[in-house]
This record gives sequence, structure tokens and C-alpha cells, in this order.
Amino acid sequence: MCQYSSDNGYAGDWHLVHLGSRAAGGAGLVFTEATAVSPEGRISPADLGIWEDGHVKFLTRITKYIHEMGAVAGIQLAHAGRKASCRPPGKGGARLRSSEEGGWTTVAPSAIPFKEDDPFPEALDEASIQEVIGQFRSAAERALEAGFKIIEIHSAHGYLLHEFLSPISNRRTDGYGGTLENRTRLLREVVIAVRAVIPDDMPLFVRISATDWVAGGWDVDQSVLLAQSLKELGVDLIDCSSGAILPSVAIPVQRNFQVPFAETIRSNAGIKTGAVGLIIEPNQAEKIISSGAADMVFLATEMLREPYWANKAYEAFGMDPPWPLQYGYAIKRRKL
Repeated sequence: MCQYSSDNGYAGDWHLVHLGSRAAGGAGLVFTEATAVSPEGRISPADLGIWEDGHVKFLTRITKYIHEMGAVAGIQLAHAGRKASCRPPGKGGARLRSSEEGGWTTVAPSAIPFKEDDPFPEALDEASIQEVIGQFRSAAERALEAGFKIIEIHSAHGYLLHEFLSPISNRRTDGYGGTLENRTRLLREVVIAVRAVIPDDMPLFVRISATDWVAGGWDVDQSVLLAQSLKELGVDLIDCSSGAILPSVAIPVQRNFQVPFAETIRSNAGIKTGAVGLIIEPNQAEKIISSGAADMVFLATEMLREPYWANKAYEAFGMDPPWPLQYGYAIKRRKL
């Protein structure tokens, strides 16, 4: 989850402690927040980044610690598109409308703002699209250098790659708009570019919004077709979220409300999926996996509430948690 704690994209002590705590808490896989592939791709000026070589050094320190704790370090590569150039949510989240405020011109597939009163984004031309693909490629190379073992491409929640997928935000008439094949072209080209620079056996995930929850928008049927094509390009897992292409859309939020997307895509596209969304209890997570609805369960908000959720899940199932040595001796003694 975005921490809005970076200066010019650089990770720091907050990120080390934040991510490291979840690794020490028994999580099998620890992902960074959405990490911008370019300065213009940040949601806010305080976003984590991986667009320059200097970002690698501290990220390497983080991955080293995560791996020492027995977890796997993953990174989520992202470009915010028309939802960029905002204040951090903790500071109100308002749009930064000028360079004097610290903002910048946003980009999108079409010059359609996210909100009616937002500045119009700049529609990417084909040369700029190729630059974006190159930014994802370079970010993947830096991620390898930093020691990450899994890469996830963020194509959900109304950010740039999702904006190209959805007919709501993509009104182009060239090779990147109109038909399903054209609207999915940029994501497919990003996947090809990233897959080309990472090892063949390195897992590559893609996060999607399986539906826009809006008539005439992106939907589950299109998600299945997309997942089939991404599998052929070397994607290993689809991380199934939903929504956020438009503000103020009614979404039936409740426990497991997004799990059916993971189940449908897994079944119909023949690809591994991850389930997300108000997954809170260990038994709830276990049932998702044991029922075959998804291959992995991702927790975000609940892990903010409880960094040691995974170790407590071990205990809930009568298993011995992998507590760090510094904690384990005291915890086991206390039990006696």
C-alpha cells in the first residue's frame, strides 16, 4: 500500500521498517507499494520510485532484509497516468494544478480528466507510448539489480495501463484504441518488454481491475480474454482487483467481494490468480485457497493493522510460526 514517504522517489528508513516488519511477521511474499517508473508516473510527489539508478541502493538494503527474514521481495511497477500529480492523501489528496504547487502535466490515452474539474491530461502520442514502454523495461532492470525476485505490473485502479484498457478512458482511434486487441496493446507490449529483460524463471504478475463496475466499461469477460493473451506472453499470475477508473462508483464492498473475479479468470483463462479485498481472517484466506478460487491471497489493509498477521495465522492452524530468533525464544518461553 502506498506510503507517501519518499523524497524524489527514494526509499528510506520508513520503507525498511514497514516492509521488513511484514517479512519478520511471517509473510511469504512482501510487495513494495506502487513504484513509479517515471517522475510523471507518481500519484504524488511523495511516491516511491525506480526511474533512476540512485534508487537501487536503498531498495537493495530492503530486499536483503526481507530475504534474511525468509520472505520473498516483490516490486509493483506503476504509472499513475491521469491520476498523477496529487497531494498525498494524508495532506488532503487534492490535485496539484501547477508547477508552483509541485505538480506536473499528467498523461493518458485520451485527453479525458479523471474528475470533471481536473486539468485535462495530455494524450500520449505513439512516440511517448514507446517511452513509457522503455520506462517499464528500465524499471524492471533496476528491480533485478536491487534484488527483487518477483515483479508485478500495475494495470489496475484507473492508472495508466488500466486507462488504456477501459473504453471509458480510452477514446483513441489508432492502434492503441477502439477494439479489445488495440486497447490491450500497450499492456501486452509492456509485458513483452519486461519479460525480455528478466530471467525466464522469474515470476511476472499483472494486477488488473477485473471490472470497472460501470456499464460500457472494462468487465470480467474482457479480463478473461486479456488474461489468456498475457499467459501466452509469459505472465504467471493475474492479481484480481477492481474499480477506480471513475470516482464515486457504487461498489458492493464486503468480505470476499472480489474473490469471484479471481475464480472466474483462473477457471476460464487457465492462469494462476491472486485474490484481494477485505480478506481479514486466516480461515477466510485458507478457504479461498482450498476451494480453488485462487492460487494466492494478498492482504494489504489488514497487514497494516497487524504486521504479524501471518505468524498469528500459523498459530490459528496449530502450526509453529517462523518467528525471528530475536522474538521466538521469548514467545516460546512465555507459552511454557
